[in-house]
Amino acid sequence: MAFDLKKEEDVKEFLDNLGIEYRFGCFSEKRADSCHLLGDYLEGVKKDFDKAAKVFRTNCDDSSYAKSCYKFANYCFLGKGGKQNMDDAYSYYLKGCSAGDPDSCLNGGLMCVSNTPTVQQRPKDYDKGLELLDKACTGNNAFSCYYISGIFIQGVKDVVAKDMGKAFDYSNKACTLGNMYACANVSQMYRKGDGVDKSEEKSEEFKKKALDLQNEYKEQMQIQFQQGTKPV
Repeated sequence: MAFDLKKEEDVKEFLDNLGIEYRFGCFSEKRADSCHLLGDYLEGVKKDFDKAAKVFRTNCDDSSYAKSCYKFANYCFLGKGGKQNMDDAYSYYLKGCSAGDPDSCLNGGLMCVSNTPTVQQRPKDYDKGLELLDKACTGNNAFSCYYISGIFIQGVKDVVAKDMGKAFDYSNKACTLGNMYACANVSQMYRKGDGVDKSEEKSEEFKKKALDLQNEYKEQMQIQFQQGTKPV
């Protein structure tokens, strides 16, 4: 059946059919990907966060579906679909990370090392935090690589020694993955000879890369802004 998605009744029927399809795939066919889609459907279409949370949690516990672990961890962190629970959030980030989700590794790592008020109630664990952040970086999460580089650039008194060699390696990878701030840091490191042999040529190369990424970001934001102002 063809749907005319400009008609409200057709859109409603289309979405209802999606819900039926995802429920069948999840509950009858026992497919973890369908269960995750069902959670997304309950969250995004039905705005039923309580049920979405239950689906994500069950899919993580029963199938170790990484993205569902990540979603449920976020729910716990924000108090969405239930009470805020930092211990559960951290636990499910660890589950997501173990299942191969770099974003879960990043958030779990940040919970170990962050100074933000939301997570200050948890004891700091820089060893575990760096382990998780490194795993996220290995999974090509650019922000995680950049964040670790910042830890090694400054060091943490009596906990993590300043190490410009490691800072350079992490910054270089973050830059390769498209983080413009990391590219700027690599440029400075080459200019000063911090953690790497001094090179004005390389410094200019990475400065240009940082500026190119900045311009790409500005262009993208401008396009998004213009799309948002177009009449429907």
